[in-house]
Amino acid sequence: MSNTVSANVTPDDLRRILDRQRAAFVNDGPPVLKQRRANLRRLKSEILKRRTDITHALKTDFGQRSERESAIVELIPLVQSINYMICHLGQWMKPERRHVSAYFRSGRSWVIHQPVGVVGIIAPWNYPLSLALVPLATAIAAGNRAMVKPSELTPATSAVIGQIVQAAFAPEQVSVVTGDAELGAAFSALPFDHILFTGSTAVGKKVAAAAANNLTPVTLELGGKSPVVIEPGFTIPLVADRVAFGKLTNAGQTCIAPDYVLVHEADQHAFATAYQAAVEKLHPGGYAGSPDYTAILNQHHYERLTALVRDAEEQGARVIRMGSDSASSHVLAPVLLLGVTAEMAVMQQEIFGPVLPVLTYRTLDEAIAFINARPRPLALYYFGRKRADRNRVLKRTVSGSVTINGTLLHYAQDDLPFGGVGDSGIGAYHGKEGFMTLTHPRGIYRQGRFNAATLLKPPFGKLTDAITNFILR
Repeated sequence: MSNTVSANVTPDDLRRILDRQRAAFVNDGPPVLKQRRANLRRLKSEILKRRTDITHALKTDFGQRSERESAIVELIPLVQSINYMICHLGQWMKPERRHVSAYFRSGRSWVIHQPVGVVGIIAPWNYPLSLALVPLATAIAAGNRAMVKPSELTPATSAVIGQIVQAAFAPEQVSVVTGDAELGAAFSALPFDHILFTGSTAVGKKVAAAAANNLTPVTLELGGKSPVVIEPGFTIPLVADRVAFGKLTNAGQTCIAPDYVLVHEADQHAFATAYQAAVEKLHPGGYAGSPDYTAILNQHHYERLTALVRDAEEQGARVIRMGSDSASSHVLAPVLLLGVTAEMAVMQQEIFGPVLPVLTYRTLDEAIAFINARPRPLALYYFGRKRADRNRVLKRTVSGSVTINGTLLHYAQDDLPFGGVGDSGIGAYHGKEGFMTLTHPRGIYRQGRFNAATLLKPPFGKLTDAITNFILR
């Protein structure tokens, strides 16, 4: 298994790995349920063996990241997802009986979910472990082979991913390849049977374009500006606590983090006060040296975020900084922005950091119109108790997924699909939807001894006319 992890590979090397996996897929055929469950259990076992190595690697890559938070946001969702697949895989794999019309009643129809072949997985840097291995586990559950390209921005975690895969699988089943953006471009241009990419919208468009040359289906898990809509007069301290949790997990470097808040103009001051209190409660000792707070991944992203705050301030936003920063270790303390306008850069770009813009509305329809005037987000969060208002927001907006009266937690529901729409993504995975995404629904019809088609063959005559007229009545 020494070749399961390939560093500094060339495009030709990538193609050789793909060809080797495809040949093994054809020769061995689809794995049975027992094999798939054994593969998933082996993957889980190798992950848990390296729990300490994983959290240490994540801390190394980010510079400052709580090992407890890493266990909560990376390991728990990953292990729960694998457990869910092991439990439900037998049901998903069963052939599905389908309806046969009366004219073909002596025959039978059914659907089997066939592995597609070899899946290419391109993972991001923000949750580098779980966003590489949940797709991998899904591909394995669906009976596929896989090649995984982790992010080059988190090399320590990528190395541990390689160790896990190397210990669990032969290279013709799963391989990990590491390299820069140029290698990533070559990877997405390979003729995979499916590509699952997680990352930015800009890179996702490039992946889709490269995949189109091979007619390779894609699942794109992208980003977007996920709004929070707060019903007028709703319990502001509760909202502030839950928004702060969603915004500051991984220091906001989360594709489904609350990106901006829409609050009724009468409630803006109360929300701002409650949010500052909620932030203080999460990290009472400050942020620059807090062991529970995550640093921004690198200096480039730290400077990008500070530039967004500076631009908003120059255009008239009120900036509330909640703690001290550390530019040397790229730690950015939480920032609340009031008086934000749609023209500010912070409202034009996905933030991906602990900066929270607040905008006000006068009517709920105004808030809905603001959301609908922008690309469809990966997530939407609604806080309120009025069913009619909640349903109006849900019916008149489009987003990937929704959490009501909370943030982030729809992601943790294994029986819900996870995916975007429009600029925030194409397709979905997690649970059964992931299994369906990475399998081909193969329709099968077994013709019986008699069916109406036997009466509709040449030479045509009056009986043909009578049967045709009967069917078309």
